[in-house]
Amino acid sequence: MTGNPLSRRDVVRGAVFLGVGAATGGLSVTGAPPALAAPDTAAALAVPVPTIASCATWGARSPGSLSVISSSPDKIVIHHTAGANTTNYTQAQAFAMARSIQNFHMDGNGWSDSGQHFTISRGGYVMEGRHNSLSRLRAGSGMVVGAHCPGQNDKGIGIENEGTYTSATPPAALYDSLVQFCAYICDQYNIAASRIYGHRDYVATICPGNGLYNLLPQLRADVADVLAGGGGDPPPSFSAIVDNTTSGRFTASANWLTSTYSAERYGADYRYANPAAVSDVAYYKVNIPAEGTYRIDAWYPGIAGYNTATPYVVLAKSGNQTVVVDQSTGGGAWRSLGTFTLTAGDKNVVGVSRWSGAAGYVVADAVRVTRV
Repeated sequence: MTGNPLSRRDVVRGAVFLGVGAATGGLSVTGAPPALAAPDTAAALAVPVPTIASCATWGARSPGSLSVISSSPDKIVIHHTAGANTTNYTQAQAFAMARSIQNFHMDGNGWSDSGQHFTISRGGYVMEGRHNSLSRLRAGSGMVVGAHCPGQNDKGIGIENEGTYTSATPPAALYDSLVQFCAYICDQYNIAASRIYGHRDYVATICPGNGLYNLLPQLRADVADVLAGGGGDPPPSFSAIVDNTTSGRFTASANWLTSTYSAERYGADYRYANPAAVSDVAYYKVNIPAEGTYRIDAWYPGIAGYNTATPYVVLAKSGNQTVVVDQSTGGGAWRSLGTFTLTAGDKNVVGVSRWSGAAGYVVADAVRVTRV
């Protein structure tokens, strides 16, 4: 891109082909020059190209007049569709949703096309929203002016995420696709991961909802990880989130009360209890598809006065393993408890115990289990 510094992808490719030392995202390459790499080796170092359904693929109508400009976007703006949180995760549902949005934007709002540049379904399908968005993204230069965020339509790539996230959070399939897709956009346009924003950062709106907006710091961190890793891992083969409200997946005694006090909660509420030297564990049940290594993350609201030594118990293959977490700080995001070998089966995988030697409420909010 004319006038822009080299992107991470350009630097990495240059280091491979020229055999020079490079520093990108904390990674340094030193020593003797390597042999020249074949083109497909260089391409493998870039962020993976996600599958994106074009407007023609999902059956879009012909648009009205659109403006394609030569300047490139400098940010990503995250939205939610404010539609139903469907459990129909099929491609057919995704394409039907994209057509519905376009019809509403053209017929209801009087716009020339879908307002957003791209859309991601709850099943993780990524789709072009406004015509010409995909071709400009593939080229890594220029953009079509959108209609998703006044003042940012010619500066930010707008991504609509199917669902309503005023309190709920996106399913794993959507979130994983969002991470990989944002990383690809950042790589193509040389946008820093820190420049991922919510609609409400620019307009007086609840969009993209508290649930999704509170995930943006984690999203930026996850996108940065993909960029720093030269492409990162593909979407996980298995990932499950269990909230304290997930039916049939969370169990706790009557001693665990419900609160909505902290905005850093995952979803609508969370559970809390006084610490006590008793066997009273709140359990998260997960259907582990196969024995293997899994990363376990915990989400909790970090509030001064909450317990500084909350025991999380992981029911691993080698036996119960306890990880102590300071819940008085660092909340409102996924926090890793580590990686563990888990056996297959539908069973309790993680528990939060009241048996803490510290004062303050222990909290059971949500956990995420991901195959690694």
